[in-house]
Amino acid sequence: MRILPLLLAAAALPALADDDAAALLLADKTANTAEQAGDWRVYTEAAVRESRPRGAGLARHGTRLSLDARLDTTLAPGWRAVLADRLDLNRADGASGNNDVNTLKEAYVSWQAQPDRIADFGRINARNGVALGYNPTDYFRVGALRSVVSLDPASLRENRLGSAMLRAQTLWEGGSLTALYSPKLGDRPSAAAFSPDLGATNARARWLMAFSQKLSDALNPQWLLSGGAGQSPQLGLNLTALPNDATVVHFEWSGGRSPSLAAQALISPDDTAFRSRLASGLTYTTPGNISLTAEYEYNGAGMGRSGWDALRRGSPAGYGLYRGYAANVQDPATRHNLFLYAFWQDALVKRLDVAAMVRHDLVDHSRLQWLEARYHWTRVDFALQTQLNTGAPGSNYGASADRRIWQALLRYFF
Repeated sequence: MRILPLLLAAAALPALADDDAAALLLADKTANTAEQAGDWRVYTEAAVRESRPRGAGLARHGTRLSLDARLDTTLAPGWRAVLADRLDLNRADGASGNNDVNTLKEAYVSWQAQPDRIADFGRINARNGVALGYNPTDYFRVGALRSVVSLDPASLRENRLGSAMLRAQTLWEGGSLTALYSPKLGDRPSAAAFSPDLGATNARARWLMAFSQKLSDALNPQWLLSGGAGQSPQLGLNLTALPNDATVVHFEWSGGRSPSLAAQALISPDDTAFRSRLASGLTYTTPGNISLTAEYEYNGAGMGRSGWDALRRGSPAGYGLYRGYAANVQDPATRHNLFLYAFWQDALVKRLDVAAMVRHDLVDHSRLQWLEARYHWTRVDFALQTQLNTGAPGSNYGASADRRIWQALLRYFF
């Protein structure tokens, strides 16, 4: 039945913001076929990569070996512990030394005081949002990417640093209320390979409240309110609807007073005003088990055509500073973007999945295109991927040093 994948999508659609560093890498469809029962989930992954620069120049090659582990275990009745960590060992042509990075994704204790009351304490990856390509209400995404190994929206949300926080939830039939507080624990990010990097995720105190109530089988809204030190409160809304058994419609919005990305990147004066961000679209599943997603993305803090053109013609240092800041906060660099995604499960043969993604910048008309074919065995995945970046020099995707990237990877589940 087509309704099952749509219900799953409505419940857990992932997110991604345009990320300049990630734009140089290939996506990776996270596989669940080898998910095993028990407290542990462990896999290792080996990848080889070739990138071809724009114009003349030799192809560059790189390798990566990763180890990803997650423990979710019961300590005592009502008590649970979660630990998730990822180690990436990277090597590249012409690079001196190495670029090894450890990401402590989660480490927290959970107490279920009552069946409908839960409290969590520790490093938690708090994810919010129902859109696929960009999540304005995913407030804890800022500074959380320590090692980008994939463009896949689900991978970016999964393989990132959690924030140290205290979170409490109360549940009832069809709804929930969540409150969390994340204190300041550091001043600046760390480049040390095995640092917990609390300066990246807990550089200031933040809080969030989220309320959801299912209105019907086809309509499920969630309201959020988030704020913190040096920040005006931001109001968010997540809404999913099922107009029929083949279609999920999603709408995600966040609004509040904030400076533009240019002002936050310190390349223009403070211009604080009320700004909106949104992502809205739909996912349609065909009878042939193909899911098609189209999504419009708007970032009111990003640059419009005139500002973007002026920045591209201006100082290279200012241009790089702006792109770097947008990458760190995982916001689109420009104001209007289009995201397209297609996923075909069991394409032509069983266990073969094919996925394709397009990111189109509606301001400068540059484009990122990606294609993956992945075959699943019981404990092994093998994937081939390719990515193409097109656009004028200095455009969102045309500024990428690599025009074409190829990657092959092998993942083994223990």
